[in-house]
Amino acid sequence: MKETQNKSNFIKILITLIFMIFFIVLITNGTKILKKPTDIYIVANGSLSYEEATEGYIIRDETVLQGENYKNGMVQILSDKERAAKSEAFFRYYSNSEENILNQIAELDEEINEVIENDNLSLMSYSDISSLDAQIEDTIDLMYNVNYLQKNQENKNKIEAYISKKAQITGVASPSDSYVRILTDKRIALENELEAGAEIVVAPKSGLASYRVDGLEEILKTDNFDYLSKELLDSFELKVGATIPLSTEKGKIVDNFESYIAVVMNTEKSMSAKVGDKVFLRLSNSDEIESEISYIKDEEKDRIIVFKISDKIDELLEYRKISIDVIWWKYSGLKVSNSALIEEDDKIYVEKNRANYTEKILVKVLRQNDTYSIVENYDEEELKELGYSDEQISEGKSINLYDELVLH
Repeated sequence: MKETQNKSNFIKILITLIFMIFFIVLITNGTKILKKPTDIYIVANGSLSYEEATEGYIIRDETVLQGENYKNGMVQILSDKERAAKSEAFFRYYSNSEENILNQIAELDEEINEVIENDNLSLMSYSDISSLDAQIEDTIDLMYNVNYLQKNQENKNKIEAYISKKAQITGVASPSDSYVRILTDKRIALENELEAGAEIVVAPKSGLASYRVDGLEEILKTDNFDYLSKELLDSFELKVGATIPLSTEKGKIVDNFESYIAVVMNTEKSMSAKVGDKVFLRLSNSDEIESEISYIKDEEKDRIIVFKISDKIDELLEYRKISIDVIWWKYSGLKVSNSALIEEDDKIYVEKNRANYTEKILVKVLRQNDTYSIVENYDEEELKELGYSDEQISEGKSINLYDELVLH
């Protein structure tokens, strides 16, 4: 009976020891026992950015042009967004007698075409002469759409050259040819009268031609931004993305090299920004353009920031207020999960997974958000500055694409 009891006690002690050993192993190696194959992260190329949405007011170097006869109506010589050279004809106003002159020119064109069509030609030279007649007719049509006196004179010279060739083919100038010359001279005279009575406005400097005038050109200036305030910008009551209407009385020359976008922000990142910082701006069409902070003004609760841009200026000519994303920073490189980072003694490490063991590697964190980091390896000089020996450096511990990192 006593022997049986001793045996039972021994079994109980043995079972207790087994449970204690299992519990100790579980505590010291629990993470290894419970680790799943998915507790790794594959290093890949990627990018991170920090961006904030806001609204921007476009400020340009704009010179508004308006002539004396603006009530007569305007004819565009340069198209909207077209490059203008200094002293180049930009637009013109109709003259008081323009409608009457245009009607006379139209009548002359019909008469000239009728004379050419009714001209009797010899069959032997018909194809050559038909070609010349076609060129004469095309040139007359071209003259009808040209506003420049010089161009019309060039076209007149072309017509006379074609008629001369035609006379050489037929052996003699036909009466119709002489009549075409007379009608062409009359047309040129009417064109001259039209040009003399019209007021032509020329570009005072080179830049982009625009007919979108909203009245803010004289308020939003680029030479000094001290006048900017949240109160001023709000007072314009502009709608985001609304296009500036085309004017029928004025035009303007816009600097095609630089424009500015002013924003009002009060975020933590905007409050720490500095003049000279380089950032990216994402437009509503998803285009990203480089910019530089050229001006900052602090108000009671907000901050006025002015970004200078040199791209997409022509595309933004239609707008005064737009929605943008300010991309404060954007980095590309080796992208790793923040869960793979280990911080020890103010240094950051990752644990590379090998076949039968793990290897701890020092890395440099370039940028980080809540989930991921962009990292890179230290070079030899940097490792020496951190106190690593030549032997340690020669081991060449680094992380590369597709390495497996242990997550913690």
